[in-house]
Amino acid sequence: MSRLAWATLVVAALFEIVWAVNLEYADGFSNLRASAVVVVAMALSVGLLSRAVQTLPVGTAYAVWTGIGAVGTAILGIVLFDEPATAVRLGCIATIVAGIVGLQVTA
Repeated sequence: MSRLAWATLVVAALFEIVWAVNLEYADGFSNLRASAVVVVAMALSVGLLSRAVQTLPVGTAYAVWTGIGAVGTAILGIVLFDEPATAVRLGCIATIVAGIVGLQVTA
């Protein structure tokens, strides 16, 4: 598998984190600046995902993309928004990370 495709997928997932976190700041899309960040980051995220799936299997790419997005957003929710950081919650995040690594290794 192409390293460039994997790098593109990771950047796509980082943009997914950006838009997901900025949904909080967009305040129901009433904050224009944060709303613009959401829309642009969404477009970049999906656009880069579409590039990555030209090389990577779509099922693997989509699962890794959403997994990285979910983990990053959950961690930033803990850090930025005082969401709970319980042992069970962190264990679930670790399980997602294990799944992401497993999918990447077996792709």
